[in-house]
Amino acid sequence: MTVVGPFGLSVRDPALEADVLSGLSAVEAGLLEATKSEVPFITEAAQHLVRAGGKRFRPLVVMLAAQFGDPYAPGIVPAAVVVELTHLATLYHDDVMDEADVRRGVDSANSRWGNSVAVLTGDFLFARASHILADLGPEAVRIQAEAFERLVTGQILETAGPRDGRDPVSHYLDVLAGKTGALFAVSGRFGALTSGADETVTDILTQYGERLGVAFQLADDVLDIASDSHESGKTPGTDLREGIPTLPVLLLRAQAEAHGRPEDIELVELLDGDLTDDARHAEALRGLRAHPALEQARRDTVRYAEEARTALTPLPECYAKSALVELCDLVVHRAG
Repeated sequence: MTVVGPFGLSVRDPALEADVLSGLSAVEAGLLEATKSEVPFITEAAQHLVRAGGKRFRPLVVMLAAQFGDPYAPGIVPAAVVVELTHLATLYHDDVMDEADVRRGVDSANSRWGNSVAVLTGDFLFARASHILADLGPEAVRIQAEAFERLVTGQILETAGPRDGRDPVSHYLDVLAGKTGALFAVSGRFGALTSGADETVTDILTQYGERLGVAFQLADDVLDIASDSHESGKTPGTDLREGIPTLPVLLLRAQAEAHGRPEDIELVELLDGDLTDDARHAEALRGLRAHPALEQARRDTVRYAEEARTALTPLPECYAKSALVELCDLVVHRAG
């Protein structure tokens, strides 16, 4: 039983283990090849986050979904490279928008080379993903285009904020469905589609990916508050310090508004203050860790992970299905 994926996923079948490990290795090589340029500086910038590592969670979903068709079909690895390139491109852009200094334990591209280079490098990665997609056929191009539209829409919705009268928590979950769920959904869809799985199976794996993606981001939200380690790839409280809304904070604000408890209002006022001050930041973290909003965020994470697991029910029992189910458990485990 060998660990082959993020968070300690174990595959209990030697044949599946070999397929997944071989596929992920080929994806890694494909990422390095796709980020090469005749201009050495572009190669350096484009490979900056590739070489920094990462969970490669989305390519793993592609590999497991492909087990429901022909797992050796030629389009599977390129499709996995496309979803990871797209994800990496969004990270370059996100870091500019969030003015982040660190990504995956290294200097962010924007802090190292400036915002213009970071944005253009993200664009370069999108272009390379599109080039690979062209060889996968018009259906793959259409699927990716629709997912990209959802991704960008989610980012715009996050930037614009909820419209008047809209519940901020519902708005946030819609944002996550676009920003994170859409690309996980494509991971499941591409794995099934490129392996030749039938349409019903493809739809099931698409639904699974969507829900798993939202659960994955909600687990990150919980980790940003609850973790004392670097499990999320960032220092705990990073989103909090940068004023990035996460589910625990939104739930706290909703409870403060609904019930008007003095302790909730006091904590909200603390969050609205200067959290670049280490003492205030530490106090805010302590307050959120002790607040029921954090536990509610955990329950919401579990709910989306359970929906992902339930979506798999019609699929035949096999080692690949068991691994997909285990991914749901591991995402929940990250959130405590």
